Amino acid sequence: MTENTPRSGDYEPQQPPYGAWSGYPAPYPAPPAQAPQEPVTTPSGVTVWPGSGDGSGDGSGRRRRRPSKSALLIAAVAVVSALVGGGTAALVTDATQKSDSSTTTTVVNATSSKVGGVSAVATAVSPSIVEISANSNSGQSTGSGVIITSGGEIITNNHVIAGADTIKVTFSDGSKKSATVVGTDKNKDLALIKVEGASGLKAATLGDSSGVRVGDQVVAIGSPEGLTGTVTSGIVSALDRDVTVSTDESQGQGQGPGGGSGEWPFEFGGGRYNGDVGSSTTTYKAIQTDASLNPGNSGGALINMRGQIIGINSAMYSSAAQQSSSSAGSIGLGFSIPVDTVKADLDNLRNGGSDSSGGTSNS
Repeated sequence: MTENTPRSGDYEPQQPPYGAWSGYPAPYPAPPAQAPQEPVTTPSGVTVWPGSGDGSGDGSGRRRRRPSKSALLIAAVAVVSALVGGGTAALVTDATQKSDSSTTTTVVNATSSKVGGVSAVATAVSPSIVEISANSNSGQSTGSGVIITSGGEIITNNHVIAGADTIKVTFSDGSKKSATVVGTDKNKDLALIKVEGASGLKAATLGDSSGVRVGDQVVAIGSPEGLTGTVTSGIVSALDRDVTVSTDESQGQGQGPGGGSGEWPFEFGGGRYNGDVGSSTTTYKAIQTDASLNPGNSGGALINMRGQIIGINSAMYSSAAQQSSSSAGSIGLGFSIPVDTVKADLDNLRNGGSDSSGGTSNS
């Protein structure tokens, strides 16, 4: 039986020289003697490092495929495109922000961390709201008004100044000036007066009442019972309410201390409130609000949370209307003339209005 197991000493393993086994061709030739390639820097500033030696290995004996020039070029272009794309995105974002800011009509930042909500609105708009005292032989009417130009034009209700011989305006800082009637419109219960010798006044921003929705939060500023600059708040309760008021000049007095019941009579929903409106009346579409309105708020502002005027307060109901004015109070049923109606009537008022009621100041 032939034994194939080699005996000790028959042969000894030999250590092959580098790159080959003894007697056989070298399968892995030695690397040529040449300097390694330098790293490549792309136009975008990215440095690409080649492999060690001739680029066919990583120094560990393993073969590695060196990226072609086209691959390096593609990588460089991708990096540059990313950088350029990022810059373009930043430019687009910046342009978008500038476009938004140029079309935004926000007057106050109601979500400011320093001051917000009703407080921000009151701070921004109060300087544009005034108290109006109109005097005649029949009594004194106290109402409010909204400054609409820096030169002293003020919008108010016609019933606040109807039949007045003298008109005094009290500003938010306590200063007082005389005013004259520019024009009145009985049918819309609007009037435009102008302060004499005024300049640099802070004008209110007139908003857009067509965008008002039921449930919107609102702020009212006026001078109820002669308390200048009183701020109340609430929501829009309803829209397009038919409100009927008197166009009789004699009904214009008695809106505050010194005359009458203290409330302006009006009709709404088939009911009559705060007295008899008389036979001469007008009806308009109004914004209903639960913001507290009291005698003296007439002619003041109803304001949205962006600080824009959306209505001129004109009528309010008190459950104590038939009692003494000292016990009367708001029950959250007030009405405002939409600001779009005001804006549409401004040219008419500046030209004297649709009627010639009213008086001039005799300071």
